[in-house]
Amino acid sequence: LELHLQRCQQLSVTVLTDHQDLSNTELKTVTNSTAPQQYRIRAKLRTYKPQKLHQSIKLHCSKCNSLQEVPDRDDFDFVLHGSAGTAPNPELHNTSWYESVTWTTQDQKQREIAIHFVKHDEMLQYPEDTLLMIEGGTLKEIWKLTKRFKCVIPVRSTEDDLELLDLSAPFLLQGNVKYYGCKQCSTPKPMKSLSSMAAEQHPSWEPTEIAQVLGIELLQYVFIMKFTLVDETGSLNAYNFDY
Repeated sequence: LELHLQRCQQLSVTVLTDHQDLSNTELKTVTNSTAPQQYRIRAKLRTYKPQKLHQSIKLHCSKCNSLQEVPDRDDFDFVLHGSAGTAPNPELHNTSWYESVTWTTQDQKQREIAIHFVKHDEMLQYPEDTLLMIEGGTLKEIWKLTKRFKCVIPVRSTEDDLELLDLSAPFLLQGNVKYYGCKQCSTPKPMKSLSSMAAEQHPSWEPTEIAQVLGIELLQYVFIMKFTLVDETGSLNAYNFDY
């Protein structure tokens, strides 16, 4: 797409070929009309934004209609470092619906890590079907887990339950995809809310269902670009917005 856009800028004229049954309409007429209307235009591409394609990916909340930038690796790492200061609470280990494993790292910081494997029918599932929760893990350790297990949720201990991290971090990782929740519209629930899904006959661990159970308004990845089109009568900003 980026190469195509660059090529379009080099041409004297770009034709948008939708609505072949319609005659061409001048941009001045389009801008002076009341939406919604259908037009076929013949125009030149003056500019497009953003210039780098990866910057076109945003996170969108369908409830409050907000848009935000996708957090980068450093943002996630910062949240993880902050949560690592809270040691796992041993009273929250090995419950009726998850099995816990803990250890202390051999590095200078000697971090305490706890992984809680959610059970189904009182048994652990195969790795490719398993949802697990991790406390005190680094970004590198979490990515290793996502390569083997179906779902990974970073958590921290409270006195009474496990809870999600700050929603600046993904609340769920599945493969190489990070899922985020809207800070404004979400009302995070404690992790024990997942026990109802674990009790299902065939828990699917789908992100949309996990988000709903945990009180998270799921943000969706969207693709957004702005094109400025011109002809001899005026200019028009065209926006592309797609899931």
